[in-house]
Amino acid sequence: MPTSPRPIRRALISVSDKTGIVPFARALAAQGVALISTGNSARTIAEAGLPVTEVVAVTGSPEMLDGRVKTLHPAIHGGLLARRDRPDHLATLAEHGIGEIDLLVSNLYPFAATVASGAGRKDCVENIDIGGPALIRAAAKNHEFVTVITDPADYDAVLGEMTANNGATSLALRRRLARKAYALTAAYDAAISLWFAKDEGVVFPETLVGAAELVEETRYGENPHQKAAFYRTGDKRPGVATARQLQGKELSYNNYADTDAAFELVAEFAEPAVAIIKHANPCGVALGANLHEAWVKALACDPVSAFGGIVAVNRPLDLATAAAINEIFVEVVIAPEIQPSAAEILAQKRLVRVLIAGAMPDPKMEAWVTHDVSGGLLIQERDRVTATRDMLKVVTKRAPTDSEIADLLFADTVAKHVKSNAIVFARGGATVGIGAGQPSRVDSVKIAAAKAIEMGRAAGLSEPPTRGSVVASDAFYPFPDGLEEAINAGATAAIQPGGSRRDAEVIAAADKAGIAMVFTGIRHFRH
Repeated sequence: MPTSPRPIRRALISVSDKTGIVPFARALAAQGVALISTGNSARTIAEAGLPVTEVVAVTGSPEMLDGRVKTLHPAIHGGLLARRDRPDHLATLAEHGIGEIDLLVSNLYPFAATVASGAGRKDCVENIDIGGPALIRAAAKNHEFVTVITDPADYDAVLGEMTANNGATSLALRRRLARKAYALTAAYDAAISLWFAKDEGVVFPETLVGAAELVEETRYGENPHQKAAFYRTGDKRPGVATARQLQGKELSYNNYADTDAAFELVAEFAEPAVAIIKHANPCGVALGANLHEAWVKALACDPVSAFGGIVAVNRPLDLATAAAINEIFVEVVIAPEIQPSAAEILAQKRLVRVLIAGAMPDPKMEAWVTHDVSGGLLIQERDRVTATRDMLKVVTKRAPTDSEIADLLFADTVAKHVKSNAIVFARGGATVGIGAGQPSRVDSVKIAAAKAIEMGRAAGLSEPPTRGSVVASDAFYPFPDGLEEAINAGATAAIQPGGSRRDAEVIAAADKAGIAMVFTGIRHFRH
């Protein structure tokens, strides 16, 4: 394999994104590089006063089919693909009068941007590039001899090497650019494939393809001995992936995961809401007349666990709430917007990461959730269903009151975001006890109740905050014991999916205690 620098004498420029192309073409011309180009790219270069040969003059064939065919010609692909160390290849070029092309500068029709604009099917199809990917793949395959640029950000690197090496580029640079080139075409084809699937109404295509762009390598993964990185997909859903970081250290692997969980939770509510997340589980969630009231109520659920937590709000963050948050140590604060005065007070703790998402995600929007397994990938639709009042089925002798119904729906929505087995006690639009991730549902109830007792004592309450609360379970009670523990903790109403073989026994336990219970028919496992 040749390792010496390869001089660039002839370049083909065919770009959709013309950012920086004129200064780059001018620098190439100044180094004696002959320029050939296509259509609008050629016109842009010529209008800048630079000498350029149009592709039609090289191929001897006109552009045809509304520009669909212009570079798909041996005079172009032969010049890109010929190995310079093969006499037979060079002889073939000479025989057919084909000149070598040492540099390709190409990017692709804006297919993804066209789709995102809401354009119709015809326009989307017309923005599927054919010649561009063929050129890029050809140049990248022959990277031992040909330099390929698909990103304007690489113009300076190529010019720098050309200046330092008498017009040549190194094999190391050509390899790096070839890798980027194939990543571009792969991502491009992935976007097209997924668009076709969506256009056809196919939920799970036969072959799943996708692409993501590296944002940063985090300091480590879940633990210091694990390497990790964050990639961004083309999904524009408001959240941690698209947010602007106003201040603070770089986000860690765990910060990304927890911040996403927190923001998705508060997006569920129309009222002002605050969620405090620790290790992917809520340790306090509340609604309020304003964010400050919601913060006070959310923090009261478990102020110990809130230390070092992630805070999400679903309204522009105001001064009063920011000042209250500043009273404890938190890792991340994420909001759709932030008032200048709130930003100023958070800036007093410069290490706190403050993210502005610009908007709230739609909890009803279609999306996928993925999970790696050995040798495969599990994919499911996002859990977009939330119980509403008209979905509730009263199964006990006593029906819940209006205030109990409001708390039941709130608690059920929070339970949707708690790791299974999930138990959530709530009262007055706030969580007062959360049990998460236990193999036994009754253990989740006991943990939630015990935490509530502990928090009540710490707050100087005369009784645990679960007294007079409601309780939500993300799945049915397999035995009455879990519900009985919740009743012992003070729950006056319960919400659950129902569907157990022992539902009658569980209902009987509720009736014996005189509490109300409703079934939703919706399970919310979260693993």
